[in-house]
Amino acid sequence: FARATAHGHAASVSPRASFRLVMGDIGAEFAAFKSDMQKKDQALDAFYLLVCGTFVFFMQCGFALLEAGTVRSKNTKNILLKNLLDACLGAIIWWLWGMGVAYGDSGDYDDGNEFIGTAPNNGGPFAAAGWEGRDWQESGGEYYGYTMALWFFQYVFAAAAATIVSGAVAERAQLIAYLIYTTIITGFIYPVVVHWVWCDGGFLSGGFTGDKDKTWAGGCIDFAGSGVVHMTGGVAALCGAFVIGPRAGRFDESGKVMPIPGQSTPFQVVGTFILWMGWYGFNPGSTLGINGAGYGAVMARAAMCTTVSASIGGLTVVFFDRIFSKTYDVGMVCNGILAGLVSITAGCATVHPWAALVIGMIGGLVYRGCSHCVLHKLKVDDPLDSSSVHGACGAWGVIAAALLTTEEFAAAAGYQRRAGLFYGGGKLLGAALLQMVCILAWSGTNAGLVFLLLKKAGKLRRRETYMAAAPEEDLDSSIHGGAPLEPAEHGSGNTSRAESVDTSDPVIEMPDATPDKDQPAA
Repeated sequence: FARATAHGHAASVSPRASFRLVMGDIGAEFAAFKSDMQKKDQALDAFYLLVCGTFVFFMQCGFALLEAGTVRSKNTKNILLKNLLDACLGAIIWWLWGMGVAYGDSGDYDDGNEFIGTAPNNGGPFAAAGWEGRDWQESGGEYYGYTMALWFFQYVFAAAAATIVSGAVAERAQLIAYLIYTTIITGFIYPVVVHWVWCDGGFLSGGFTGDKDKTWAGGCIDFAGSGVVHMTGGVAALCGAFVIGPRAGRFDESGKVMPIPGQSTPFQVVGTFILWMGWYGFNPGSTLGINGAGYGAVMARAAMCTTVSASIGGLTVVFFDRIFSKTYDVGMVCNGILAGLVSITAGCATVHPWAALVIGMIGGLVYRGCSHCVLHKLKVDDPLDSSSVHGACGAWGVIAAALLTTEEFAAAAGYQRRAGLFYGGGKLLGAALLQMVCILAWSGTNAGLVFLLLKKAGKLRRRETYMAAAPEEDLDSSIHGGAPLEPAEHGSGNTSRAESVDTSDPVIEMPDATPDKDQPAA
């Protein structure tokens, strides 16, 4: 009414019309406020994904330290370079086509592609072609800002899946072979599995495909990727380790396992702690946002279950291994912790904490049993036990979620109200078994084919190390310019190869070895 008076129309505006005018203003202001809040919610969700994604990205540092500590010192630069290239090459592949294969347009449900993502008319996620231009301007950038944060979050998951394989073929694979199979895993094998389970339209997607009639048995529950990330990478790792063959000296002439100790237990422990920390971005971050109703409880439950499972996994493995080895093996604690983490990743948001304890304990036993079988029965040399930690425990994690998920937790985490087998539901187990079979067939067939072709072409492993009697090559000296801790004056990477370096042994004056009479001998 006041606004009408200001324009000189007070006499012609009735009280009812004035009321409508005022209410219209309030409605417009409320709509603007609601739009502004939605933009802020999207910005907050994007920030949350970036923070959690940074945690997961830092897991690359954990992988690097764990692998460097497990291999021998003469191959340290080689394994570290491969970890660096994982991050670099994986980012370009995921930007160009990996994200598109995983989350591309599935088409209509009647005729859409439930197997692999395709490019919509504007290019969509392929090279981020559809995330700019007119659509970006009309949305104000908020929606696509969140989408780009999601791209980063999913990229670090893809890089983790590829890094799993590097440990299984450590100290043997040629660099060119590593680049080839990393490209194929990151750009084809892994994103296809993502499309099945985590994309709207995927035939195994229990949380994203809206029309559950288009899924098999309503889809599976794999909240953060026990199957999608870890089993996919673990199966590929087993194929790689089998095809490339064992390191020289790993088995004697009778087939007995010979120890090849790693160079640094501290590296292994620090790497494990970093990976454990990164899992708090991996699992709670898989809510993909922080503004949804009940998301706070979901991410808190995921963090608690992750902690409980990791802890009991480490305890179970070290004490169980003590029965056979008669020692308390630090490496076993590290792998037990990782086994517990992988095992809980699928059901971290949908099970009770006591169930996480059971899952982690069984996961530790699964790891220990599988590791023994792979090395002693199959005679497969997997230096990091990648196939056992990630492959076997990833499969167990998928099954565990199908057994112990509760209806209310499944609904809170974005799934249908479906219970696991132990709570009266049965379809989840069927979907989980199908997921396992599909990942085993898909990842195993494609990865095995890639490694076999590389071996056939003579590009998988340096030829001289195929001979069992030949010494394993020093990759750091032959490819990377010297040992990682070699002083610069003795030919480290900091010294130009064109420079003349005095390689003679320096003369060092040694102090008198006789202890001082005033001080006790050490």
